[in-house]
Amino acid sequence: MFPFPFCNGNTSPQEAYRQHQAHKLAFMKAMRDGLETRLAALNAAIASIEGQLEGEQKS
Repeated sequence: MFPFPFCNGNTSPQEAYRQHQAHKLAFMKAMRDGLETRLAALNAAIASIEGQLEGEQKS
């Protein structure tokens, strides 16, 4: 009936809160993983451009 598994009427408030916190934690970890991937790509792009600039200066 509800789109969230922790919103059914069969669980106690404490269990619903625990499930909500677990869902929230999984969401935040997924966000962190995505940001880490984007940061790694950005760092690689920066290193590549720095390497190109250093190569141009030596020539």
